[in-house]
Amino acid sequence: MPKPESRPARAFRTTLLAALVTCLLGAEHPVLAADLAQLDKLTPSGAEREGNKDGTIPAWQGAEAPLAGWEWGKYRRASWKHKDEKPLFTIDASNANKYADKLSAGQLAMLKERKDYAMDVFPSHRTCGVPDFVAANTRKNLGTAKIGDDGWSLKEATVPGYPFPIPSNGLEAMWNSKMRYRGVGIDYKGTITAVSPRRGATEWIRADSEQTLFIPWGVKGSNALSSFPPVEFFVYFAYTAPTALAGQSLAITQYLNQAENETFYYFPGQRRVRRMPTYSHDAPQIGMENQYTLDEPNVFNGALDRFDWKLVGKKEIYVPYNAFGAYDFQAKFEDVARPDFIAQDHRRYELHRVWIVEASVKAGMRHSAPKRTVYLDEDSWAPVLMDDFDGQGKLAKMREGFLIPVYETGTCDVMAMVQNNVAEGRYVFDTHTVGVGKDIRWVTEPNGPRYKAAFFTADNLRAISER
Repeated sequence: MPKPESRPARAFRTTLLAALVTCLLGAEHPVLAADLAQLDKLTPSGAEREGNKDGTIPAWQGAEAPLAGWEWGKYRRASWKHKDEKPLFTIDASNANKYADKLSAGQLAMLKERKDYAMDVFPSHRTCGVPDFVAANTRKNLGTAKIGDDGWSLKEATVPGYPFPIPSNGLEAMWNSKMRYRGVGIDYKGTITAVSPRRGATEWIRADSEQTLFIPWGVKGSNALSSFPPVEFFVYFAYTAPTALAGQSLAITQYLNQAENETFYYFPGQRRVRRMPTYSHDAPQIGMENQYTLDEPNVFNGALDRFDWKLVGKKEIYVPYNAFGAYDFQAKFEDVARPDFIAQDHRRYELHRVWIVEASVKAGMRHSAPKRTVYLDEDSWAPVLMDDFDGQGKLAKMREGFLIPVYETGTCDVMAMVQNNVAEGRYVFDTHTVGVGKDIRWVTEPNGPRYKAAFFTADNLRAISER
């Protein structure tokens, strides 16, 4: 019988083994070791901790909790620590050139071409954080998150967490944006998709609906993305007005590894569910007079397959930030959605560092906007700006995403957005809560039937639509 190992000997052997593993890891994965060291100097999401040189962008201090007494159903801005701030200055047509280096092409065009359009700039606050489990998963993703063999899909990551906190290209940056932590779902009791009138007219397109977004991989904890079905999200729409749309509903599955989503559309007049095989990418949304495509909601939506994504770098830009005005469910819709643009006092801008990603349509592919520039907030990876250019290289559309701190998740997010059609003088205002009387809710626990994949099938869509 072998002699039992002494405690000092066992400790020495354990230490020697650990040192050997560390040595081997460092030898085989020098990039991983360097990346871990670099991430330790950054925020948990991969942003710079320091502010800028002149102090107009502060150092990152982590997420701020709401003021005491906030609960879902109360207006979020009323519980925000900095709610009483006044603008530092206003940018309009008279001084736009002075600030042009901190504006996107689309913003500059709006300032110069839309009468009375202006941007109020407020002090900057970096209040976007992540929960500890998201931070831990993000560290695990260094050297392990993988792009699929097709060159654009996401094959593996530890979730929920940012797959590529130190991105090496634009595709990785875009996947960080798509995989930002938002809980397991987002629920709208009511929202209004609105398209402003044509030039010289007064008639709006207004579609009232309820919506539920389900993100299966957003459950708390630490899981391999491959342990879930390859789904980015499920979404359900049910239109309640106008009469022409009331009763129509959709169930959409957006995949991680398929270019085309799966869309089922219920038409009450036919009492049938139809599959929409090409309802994705730049396909026009039904009923929106070709003003709004399927990949434009929330600044960018859908598969990444049609573009080459170039990571340009970072820049300081005035972006919609802590922009609670687009989530003011107590306001009147008509007071916020003006004929030519969103009311100035419901748009708030701050100076922030953003990642710039340029998208160019791939050879052999087609898209109505063959050139795009995306601006991703460095602290949250949420898309806060996007400029679209047409086939002649002319600016066509500018989208702004209204970023706010999300008290339920401890992160920041963009849901409400506006798309300005610079060429035609119209705009789309979507996924906001203005004028609907109820707040948006971020859901962190998968409780209820809407947070199951079975809810988004064709059979279930028919069953719930015919009740």
